[in-house]
Amino acid sequence: MESDYGVPRELSPLQKSRSIYHPDLPSCLQGTTVRVEFGDATTVADSAGAHAISQSFPHTYGQRLVHFLKATAKVHGAQVISDLPAMRVGVVFCGRQSPGGHNVVWGLHEALKIHNPKSILLGFLGGSEGLFAQRTLEITDNILSTYKNQGGYDLLGRTKDQIRTQEQVNAAMAACNALKLDGLVIIGGVTSNTDAAQLAETFAEAKCSTKVVGVPVTLNGDLKNQFVEANVGFDTICKVNSQLISNVCTDALSAEKYYYFIRLMGRKASHVALECTLQSHPNMVILAEEVAASNLTIFDLTKQICDAIQARAEQEKYHGVILLPEGLIESIPEVYALLQEIHSLLRRGVSVDKISKQLSPWASALFEFLPPFIRKQLLLYPESDDSAQLSQIEIEKLLAELVEAEMNRRQKEGSYKGKKFNAICHFFGYQARGSLPSKFDCDYAYVLGHICYHILATGLNGYMATVTNLKNPSNKWRCGAAPITAMLSIKHDGRAMTIGKPLVHPATVDLRGKVYELLRQNARKLLLDDIYRNPGPLQFDGPGVESRVVSLRVEDLDYMGRIKELNEYLDKVRSIVKPGCSQDVVKAALSAMSSVTSILSVMSSNGSSA
Repeated sequence: MESDYGVPRELSPLQKSRSIYHPDLPSCLQGTTVRVEFGDATTVADSAGAHAISQSFPHTYGQRLVHFLKATAKVHGAQVISDLPAMRVGVVFCGRQSPGGHNVVWGLHEALKIHNPKSILLGFLGGSEGLFAQRTLEITDNILSTYKNQGGYDLLGRTKDQIRTQEQVNAAMAACNALKLDGLVIIGGVTSNTDAAQLAETFAEAKCSTKVVGVPVTLNGDLKNQFVEANVGFDTICKVNSQLISNVCTDALSAEKYYYFIRLMGRKASHVALECTLQSHPNMVILAEEVAASNLTIFDLTKQICDAIQARAEQEKYHGVILLPEGLIESIPEVYALLQEIHSLLRRGVSVDKISKQLSPWASALFEFLPPFIRKQLLLYPESDDSAQLSQIEIEKLLAELVEAEMNRRQKEGSYKGKKFNAICHFFGYQARGSLPSKFDCDYAYVLGHICYHILATGLNGYMATVTNLKNPSNKWRCGAAPITAMLSIKHDGRAMTIGKPLVHPATVDLRGKVYELLRQNARKLLLDDIYRNPGPLQFDGPGVESRVVSLRVEDLDYMGRIKELNEYLDKVRSIVKPGCSQDVVKAALSAMSSVTSILSVMSSNGSSA
């Protein structure tokens, strides 16, 4: 109920301890002035889509990168903004709840009050629906007191996670105008930040004075690109899930008679499943990206799992733990094609009980082959992006049934001589996303909230708050902002309803990346050796409190730092190659620059983002 939003929470002793924890700010965000350096104008990683994106976003495409500076920094051309009038800012939770989201609100509120105590922060109640209806709650220190460093989104709530139709965009603009907002901060994932980009463009075209800022908050970990290293909530989700998985691993090793099939949240990408594997060391993980890349059928997956079980049985091991991402069901080619037919019929208004009779022959055959519980789940109405309701489809139970049938067949024909196969299935999703946020997510979200204020104080529109160098302590974090249009791309793979439209697309697991390579190097050992690892519960003090997810430590992601370093080299070249320098210096510079330009032109034309 609306009256429940923002009410004081009943806190446990641990929650009370967490509520008084205050994250540190990087030096570039400290003080009562805003110090900003503008970098170069941005483009997009996919050069083939640059023209179409620039045409769709004429007012917000090509904006410059922004870096915020510490007080002692001496950077030529940097601006120091000390005249900071009071602002009215709105904030809305647009994505699914993710641990740490409340700290974005806290950081934004604190920054507003530090720079001008007369500033006001309004929270929209009930997500985007509350934005359209102009339902607000003024955020105060007293209201925030029991929500600092706490999980959930119950401070403001959330409903639908989209601002997409013309009617919705107009309602959002009407709310911002009516409430005289200087800024609107949208907290969410890829869908929400795509909507933020469109909203910023529409506002600019309509000369609406409200500036739109996006914040990367999603437990899926799929809002990753050259500007965004990590998402708020991913650290917590993976650590909480990894402890649960590790507990199951210990149980499997103790009983020695069950195979656990565990499905994990994460939408279409498999980042959560991959990270939890690296943290807890289960016997096997099947990534959706692997399945899609190899066009593996449901029968291929069944055989793959059965072969693994048989290999373990040869070592007298009749237990194990297998992780599955929830997006796996859509990566199986024949099931995806079946879903497309079902969704098409549902959108045309065909009733659920008549769909099976209107499927194509091959789709009907597959549908009838599947167990009744899966058929029922596949018939659920699709999400707004045309994807299946992944959290409701029990792929773990489907695979467990198929594996049991195949192992029984092998046992009957004599090719498998081990003990009877027994499976137990779990879905870990909702248990983790309401968790107390980890220290990292508390710190990261709070800093992003402060950056949102800095973006608005600089007068920027259509930007996302960014922090890089995240694998290091927070005093070494680099804070800035990047235009959301620089994160857009256009897909033509036929796997989205919005083909051809510029979107912030979810980043999938890179099968050529360092994190996946680490998994592959250890896959055989994980399968056969039972090297289960238990990271334990979330740590708020003592050993492990500053730990980062494995993927963040392994990846080399400091893109913004490299851009700055490159600009420093270019400045050095300019300082050396001046009129009056020797002919040899000019020739050497020309030769080197010619080679570099040729290489970069080829890479750019190929759309390389390496």
